[in-house]
Amino acid sequence: MTRISHSAAPPAPARLPGPGRVSRVLRAVAIASCLPYLVLKVAWIAGSRIGIPSGSSLLDEDTRALLMGVNAVTVLMDAAVIVLALVLTRPRGRRVPAPLLVFPMWAATGLLTPIMAGFPVQLAVGLFTGPDEKSASNSAPFLDDWVYGIVYGGFIAQGLSLGILFVWYARDRWGHVWQGRIGGLPRDTCGRAARTASVAGALLALVPVTVHLMWAAGSTTGLPRQRIDERTGSFYALESLNAVTAAVAAAGLLLLVFAPRAAAFARLPVKVPLAAAWAGSGAVGCWGAWRSFAGLIPQDDPAKQPPALMTLTYAVAMVAGLLLAYGVASFLKRRTP
Repeated sequence: MTRISHSAAPPAPARLPGPGRVSRVLRAVAIASCLPYLVLKVAWIAGSRIGIPSGSSLLDEDTRALLMGVNAVTVLMDAAVIVLALVLTRPRGRRVPAPLLVFPMWAATGLLTPIMAGFPVQLAVGLFTGPDEKSASNSAPFLDDWVYGIVYGGFIAQGLSLGILFVWYARDRWGHVWQGRIGGLPRDTCGRAARTASVAGALLALVPVTVHLMWAAGSTTGLPRQRIDERTGSFYALESLNAVTAAVAAAGLLLLVFAPRAAAFARLPVKVPLAAAWAGSGAVGCWGAWRSFAGLIPQDDPAKQPPALMTLTYAVAMVAGLLLAYGVASFLKRRTP
């Protein structure tokens, strides 16, 4: 079996073809799917209450300035999707330095993948539990129901279109990186420092895996009182998904950095654990960071205040995701001439 190493990897093509008709359609879909979210966010920054019911915590004057800042940040994040769609389909985008493209695509993958998987799961759970399943909490809803459908539908369209465009782009520019099978990888796939970081990240990932499994199994330890009251079937399904995501990210990276020769793994295509480590590390790290940031927003209602265990879990997830991402980056760098 031929072994692929960073020194033997074939060079990337010097000139890549421009986008075809399908790519242009996907680019248009990615850009158009950003518009509902951007319009809503800009409207809220301007003072509109569209989609925000009376009594929502978004209308709290004490945190208004902070929420406006958060809205501004999320506008920039979604606008970045438009930039990425253009970079992935324009001729000049083929000359963008790898780090300037890879990092935002890793973050976009990490933020969008759990939504792409989680929102359909929520809908499926709703089909079994029925539309009348209600939270035991008497608190006002955060947003009107129609907002979630429009926003999450747009996120799913963004994720699918941008994901396909990036796979095509990466195939043309770096397709050699994920060629071969696990058994054909060299023993030293990412270096000692990256291997240590990967193991540390995998061990830290056990924390969110364990805690999310606890919550999925019905434990209330570490949950704020309001969240306990609001648990539904969707909550348990999403917590299970969070645990699986962290476990898959760690397992995928460990397969890459240790390249086991056991028959059960040797014939596994490199692209399978690479995709799991790429998307999983992004989901764990980026959502851990986002939830950690959200936990810093002051809450007047003690029932909404995140307990120490929840805060710690999200912080550890952020660190674990970054360490796993470092392992992925080191693997990719060694495979790139």
